[in-house]
Amino acid sequence: MMALPYITERTGFTGTVYATEPTVQIGRLLMEELVNFIERVPKAQSATLWKHKDVQRLLPVPLKDAVEVFTWRKCYTMQEVNAALSKIQLVGYSQKIELFGAVQVTPLSSGYALGSSNWVIQSHYEKVSYVSGSSLLTTHPQPMDQTSLKNSDVLILTGLTQIPTANPDGMVGEFCSNLAMTIRSGGNVLVPCYPSGVIYDLLECLYQYIDSAGLSSVPFYFISPVANSSLEFSQIFAEWLCHNKQNKVYLPEPPFPHAELIQTNKLKHYPSIHGDFSNDFKQPCVVFTGHPTLRFGDVVHFMELWGKSSLNTVIFTEPDFSYLDALAPYQPLAMKCVYCPIDTRLNFIQVTKLLKEVQPLHVVCPEQYTQPPATQAHRSDLMIDCQPPPMSYRRAEVLALPFKRRYEKIEIMPELAESLVPFEIKPGVSLATVSAVLHTKDNKHVLQPPPKVAAPPASKKRKRQAEESPETQPFKPLLSGSIPVDQFVQTLEKHGFSDVKIEDTAKGHIVHLQEAETLIQFEEDSTHIICEHDERLRVRLRDLVLKFLQKF
Repeated sequence: MMALPYITERTGFTGTVYATEPTVQIGRLLMEELVNFIERVPKAQSATLWKHKDVQRLLPVPLKDAVEVFTWRKCYTMQEVNAALSKIQLVGYSQKIELFGAVQVTPLSSGYALGSSNWVIQSHYEKVSYVSGSSLLTTHPQPMDQTSLKNSDVLILTGLTQIPTANPDGMVGEFCSNLAMTIRSGGNVLVPCYPSGVIYDLLECLYQYIDSAGLSSVPFYFISPVANSSLEFSQIFAEWLCHNKQNKVYLPEPPFPHAELIQTNKLKHYPSIHGDFSNDFKQPCVVFTGHPTLRFGDVVHFMELWGKSSLNTVIFTEPDFSYLDALAPYQPLAMKCVYCPIDTRLNFIQVTKLLKEVQPLHVVCPEQYTQPPATQAHRSDLMIDCQPPPMSYRRAEVLALPFKRRYEKIEIMPELAESLVPFEIKPGVSLATVSAVLHTKDNKHVLQPPPKVAAPPASKKRKRQAEESPETQPFKPLLSGSIPVDQFVQTLEKHGFSDVKIEDTAKGHIVHLQEAETLIQFEEDSTHIICEHDERLRVRLRDLVLKFLQKF
């Protein structure tokens, strides 16, 4: 979502974007926070010379290793964010969206965040599922919809957990105990985080934990330009929440306990560190603020304020960045650093279980998932294992998916259906011939009755034209069946044809009537009678052939 303005505003995009309501609202908050943080510290000048290869290789890590630096862009503006969001059409879970009549697209709950979706793209006879950023754990969003992913021809799988060896529950426990230890020894805790997502679960865990740990007097500060909106939004998206949180809304109680933390003044939120915050600020305390990279936002201020004391702790919970890279510019650092990455997305054990349940014919995934991580090459359990083996892809690679569209659905108009007369050709199988006009619009196909030709006034010339016009000619019956050559020869002999020779060919047989100088060619789907200038003989032979075939 964070890249959306780059796509819609800077590439000449003219299409439609589909997203669920929480995705749009929370996406707006994340982008608004990003723009706000960047615009607070305007750069006096912009530098590009460092991007040249010969200069870049002399720079310190991580700039030295950065790839494709010439494609880096300045952050978008709030106008671009609003313009991008105006192109989004809101959709709900399980809502079917028709795309040009060719395919239907349906978002399904992915269980990872409020409004997060997996997508099913299907035609009448084919189905592709796109599974990304999904979770089977019980957290605050609606649980993952697995049933609707069944019977997929192809399942595209991406967005698995970044840290397959860490257990989210264990990490939350570690987070709480490290936080409590620091507070008890008189230090402050800094949690670099996004303004939405895992923070809701962390606040809920702390709500249950603070009284038992004797932390009820310690203030929690949530500092973000969108802190207020984020806490309020999470309370109003009731239909996107898990079942027991939905039930609370009807009691009526707020679905998340952070409402109570705010009422009891244990959790306070501020748009920035200036203004009210500086008056209310008490230590020791816990601060949740952005940005998790530690490169911009209010977190930079706290790193400089608390970094010199070993009593304080910074706890990293976001799995998207290397915490060592994030800390690099602040070294040497006296404060303690704890890495508790909380990533509730699918791990490889859960993926194996999911694939067994939904049984797609083919799985497509990034190349990285088809081999163990480079740092743990012996861990063959840290990769996708399914039959047939998954098709892998690299960034920007074009893949031909292993299935073809073979059938189309065609509707038949009621008045045309009424005129059809099915004819039983063998027990349980009936056929009817259809003569119709195929009308195609927006990838929808309809068979309509053929147009009736108005009878023109009869003059000699018109009469001849009418005889030739195909619409007015009666239909010839269709023929089916195969002709047993031996029986056919016996029939010929009965009817006075002697001296009959049979010749086998690659496609069938030739029956040679030597006296009459006539050939009859039998092939799988056609029969030819070749006789010179004797029309009566041809008609006689034709009638004998027809006796062996079914007319329809």
